[in-house]
Amino acid sequence: MQKVLAFLKPYRLHMSVAFILMLVELGVELVQPLLIAKIINQGILAKNMDVVYTWGWVMVGISLFAFVSGLTNSYFASYASQGFAYDVREKLFRKIQGFSFTNLGHYQASSLITRLTNDVTQIQNMVFMSLRIMLRAPLLVLFGTIMALVINARLAMILLITIPILLLFLLWVMKKAGNMFRSVQEKLDQVNSVMRENLSGIRLIKAFLNSGHEISRFTKSSSELRNKTVNVLQLIEATMPILLFVMNVGIILILWLGSHEVTTGTIMVGDVVAIVNYALRMAAALTMFSFIIMIFSRTRASAHRISEVLDENIDLLDNDEAASGQFIPEGSISFNDVSFKYPGSDEPVLRNITFQAPAGKMMAVMGATGSGKTSLFQLIPRLYDTSEGTITIDGTELADYTLDDLRNQIGYVPQEATLFTGSVKENITWGKEDASIEEIMEAAKNAQIHDTIMKFPKQYEAPLGQKGVNLSGGQKQRLSVARALVRKPKILLFDDSTSALDMKTEGRLLEAVKGYKATILIITQKISTAMKADTILLMENGRLMTEGSHDELLASSDLYRKIYASQMGKEETG
Repeated sequence: MQKVLAFLKPYRLHMSVAFILMLVELGVELVQPLLIAKIINQGILAKNMDVVYTWGWVMVGISLFAFVSGLTNSYFASYASQGFAYDVREKLFRKIQGFSFTNLGHYQASSLITRLTNDVTQIQNMVFMSLRIMLRAPLLVLFGTIMALVINARLAMILLITIPILLLFLLWVMKKAGNMFRSVQEKLDQVNSVMRENLSGIRLIKAFLNSGHEISRFTKSSSELRNKTVNVLQLIEATMPILLFVMNVGIILILWLGSHEVTTGTIMVGDVVAIVNYALRMAAALTMFSFIIMIFSRTRASAHRISEVLDENIDLLDNDEAASGQFIPEGSISFNDVSFKYPGSDEPVLRNITFQAPAGKMMAVMGATGSGKTSLFQLIPRLYDTSEGTITIDGTELADYTLDDLRNQIGYVPQEATLFTGSVKENITWGKEDASIEEIMEAAKNAQIHDTIMKFPKQYEAPLGQKGVNLSGGQKQRLSVARALVRKPKILLFDDSTSALDMKTEGRLLEAVKGYKATILIITQKISTAMKADTILLMENGRLMTEGSHDELLASSDLYRKIYASQMGKEETG
């Protein structure tokens, strides 16, 4: 909680002003019963209308002053809470952007979204409501009891006994509700996860006529959220009748004892009215405590979830020895006895991989699904660190480059083409923000997507739907390739990213890509693609089985001959 509330420091001035204005409102509320007592005792009972008029106008004046203070308080409270929420959300987003793949594996995407939105909003509302009314309620109870003691200590003792008992009860409820609200937020994560998966795969769901199954999944997770929420709200709502019952019993006792003392002449009617007024105001304040408990309980749960992300130890950072501004001169890549296993797994996915990709050459990586091809690619831009062995670029170990320097000089086209909402141009310049229109068009032409773009009504300004829903699979892949080419990197990594292209388009694309002064590694399942590479790596079960040119592997590798025969026909194997 403290880690999150530390973001309030820049807004101390605005919070102080809001707090002072809230105290003004509280002061007026505390003074009013005294003025009412004065009007009754010195005005109405003494039949002195001057006192009634004078103090009546005073009450009107201070009420207007409190009204203006309340409006001004709202402005400062809003500024502080909105600024606080903005800072927390930005810090969270920056932290998540710095996560390694390992860190991201600790959280579901839906959970991170909930923390960035719902959890931050919960704390924002708590800050605003605290500065506006929530702090006023406990202060009203405290100072109302003190003012009642000043008027008549004997009658006020009833409040002095009642209030602490209620406060202990409220603290117990707050602790219990905090744990329950944490469970509610986790159930909300599950609902968001189901919704996210459903909306992402809605086309597949419709194609398989599987809406019924998805509705059942959503209904189940939504029901669990509802039940958890109902349970915690029932606990909180049960506090209000208990608070009111105890306070009403106290007020009845005050009236009974007060009437007796008025009869004996030991207290004036106005004083009894003032104490009862304080008791009623405190009762009203205590009814807010169920709302306060709910807000604070949810805030504690949300603050804990936000702190989890902020405290997450990022396991992949720049080494202290890494010098900024390093340039990759050639782009030759060497794997030296590299083994790798994913965090939390005992089984290596890569075992003792050793090879060299010469600068400016094209290398194809082939192998069955699960052979470790994508895992191998992810090590080159340091999306993961090796478990054993070293990887060097131009003789320099990857860890000696800063992450920014390394990744800025690598063009990576992942297996799944990911596009963003925006224009075609914006999606290409995502690879290089300051790219000129000439550079954009050059990259698009080499990616074999320029002609297609020119057929769009707005050409390079044509809008793309979320994840490029209005494009075909091949068009998405070619735009992803253009995004990598626009930065003119020293190393190009294609992770089976031409699978949706026909052979002619793929051939033209690869021929154009060879014109770049870059080392090219391409994962492929197509022999026709591998044949265009200078060297082919053949992987199986995380091991490098063999390497060589197409002709060399045809002559030396039984596995490669089998793959070739299955795709090109046995009659061509000779």
